[in-house]
Amino acid sequence: MSRDTLINLLYLFSATTFLLAIKGLSSPKRARLGNVVAAVGMTVAVVATFFKYVDGHPLHHVGLIILAMAIGFIVAVPTARLVQMTAMPQLVAIFNGVGGGAAALVSITEFMHIHSSNPATYVTLEVLLGVLIGTVSFSGSAIAYAKLQELMTGRPVTYPGQQVINGLMGVAAVALIVTMLITGSMVLLWALLAISFVLGIAFVLPIGGADVPVLISLLNSFTGLAVAASGFTLGSNLLIVAGTLVGASGILLTRLMSKAMGRSLANVLFSAFGSATTGGPGAAGEERPVRSASPEDVAVLLGLATKVVIIPGYGLAVAQAQHVLRELAEVLESKGIEVDYAIHPVAGRMPGHMNVLLAEANVPYEQLKEMDEANIELQTADVAIVVGANDTVNPAAKDDPSSPIYGMPIINADLAENVLFLKRSMRPGFAGIENELLYNPKTTLVFGDAKDTLTKMVAAVKQN
Repeated sequence: MSRDTLINLLYLFSATTFLLAIKGLSSPKRARLGNVVAAVGMTVAVVATFFKYVDGHPLHHVGLIILAMAIGFIVAVPTARLVQMTAMPQLVAIFNGVGGGAAALVSITEFMHIHSSNPATYVTLEVLLGVLIGTVSFSGSAIAYAKLQELMTGRPVTYPGQQVINGLMGVAAVALIVTMLITGSMVLLWALLAISFVLGIAFVLPIGGADVPVLISLLNSFTGLAVAASGFTLGSNLLIVAGTLVGASGILLTRLMSKAMGRSLANVLFSAFGSATTGGPGAAGEERPVRSASPEDVAVLLGLATKVVIIPGYGLAVAQAQHVLRELAEVLESKGIEVDYAIHPVAGRMPGHMNVLLAEANVPYEQLKEMDEANIELQTADVAIVVGANDTVNPAAKDDPSSPIYGMPIINADLAENVLFLKRSMRPGFAGIENELLYNPKTTLVFGDAKDTLTKMVAAVKQN
């Protein structure tokens, strides 16, 4: 068996592991195994590449490559292990950006290598698309990171004629690509790089915090497409497969996330959702009565329940209260009370955020109910506990046609006999709108830090 044949077989093995990994990631129960399988496949692919010949020559600059990998390892491992769950979306955004930026650099380097050799038109097109998509992913992810890290406002940033200007930049990028296919100009390459960089920033600026989960998924897809373009550029079937898998799965996930919000992708990207706090009763300073209680008081209600459904949101991650929440569930279960978790597809700030958060606390996968199943369970629940969620349980999505979230499928917490709503204050969620569930006669508000509140509830339930 020749060297090339063996390397191609190893690449085929790696591509197969990527497919299996994607399948594993479709279930929380198999997600960890899916990641391990993908890591094994990638390790095999990287090792095989060191033995690959290019144009009859072995790999150049092996020492520099190993040094770069070592630096990446030193940075990545502590970052991944020490990152707080609240910062996980930021980390994903950075990973997306780095991947897109790397793909763009590969394309730039390849263009500089081939531009004087009169390559086939399709080869140049592959390279230029890699520059465009990779750079948009890089700069867009950087802005997404800044929004999530609160280095800038999480609200949409808009200005007059924004969409027209973005459209003109997109047309200019296409025009530059066409011109470069004809002329092969190096000067125009830098112009394309600059326009792509600005376009990535302008594309993300008008997207508000409530739409960040969709944005992260879409940027992940862009990075995958950029990697696939790099695969065509380098003649690497493995990169083509891996990039296409990421790009396609990212697009599918983006569509699913948009559907979960009851909005089209175009509406998510171009409507500047969340640009202003919307009205509703009480929005103009009107005081409305709410029912509130202490953690000790609501513990009595929990002790009398037979079925409890917990609805987590981003506030749970902020409070780092997932472990205490699991402890509360275990205490309730020890008293013969059935406990489930209702997971909304866009709860948190990235796809699957709540699943990852609860998995960190070793919550059994079987207790995680997706939205449709959870809404069925809520019909027979004695108590629904809302911890850190807001927009994903807001009845305005189904009752108020004037609401910006109208049409978004929600967790119907109000179907339960009683609702315990854990909040720091009466402030609205990402969408910036009033939540009528707070004023529902079924609802009891428990004010305070979620972790502290849940700790007191655990102690009180144990005593009852």
